[in-house]
Amino acid sequence: MSSPVLADTGGLWKALARTPDSKPSFPEYQTILATASVVIVPALVLAEVDYFLRTNRAVTRKLIAEIFDPTTRYEYELPLPSDLVRALEFDAKFKELNLGLVDGTVAALTERRRVYRVLTTDRRDFGTIRVGPHFSRAPELVPQRISAACDIAVVGGRKIRRGSGIQQVRWAPTR
Repeated sequence: MSSPVLADTGGLWKALARTPDSKPSFPEYQTILATASVVIVPALVLAEVDYFLRTNRAVTRKLIAEIFDPTTRYEYELPLPSDLVRALEFDAKFKELNLGLVDGTVAALTERRRVYRVLTTDRRDFGTIRVGPHFSRAPELVPQRISAACDIAVVGGRKIRRGSGIQQVRWAPTR
């Protein structure tokens, strides 16, 4: 097992994506999810994933069931009022990025939980921000290397390019 990871929306989304033959569409992301000692899923990230899965409610139900199953390595994390305040501070400090509440909350949770590994596709924002009391620590973005095999994947019968929205996700539980 590797150290804990905090899941951002795109990272969690790609980690769960499967090809029609049930192979990981983005193996680097799936490996991080499968090997982390703890996978922290912020509540706002789960809400955003739910929005993207609005046409596939069965996957949403399975994901939520797994997150709340005590035998998994998932931890659901509600934002504290102080996290929301800190998220707004991140949004103001890095205003050119237009972080918003979800990414700002992910950054705030890295500080509060002291888990600096972030499973994300958003390298622009999370590669730019710094966390900590003096905005001096860079989050560790995982996966660190993304192979060319991830440039195009087939998800639910559709070709998906890196950086584009994934339209379908097949369920792959992580225990």
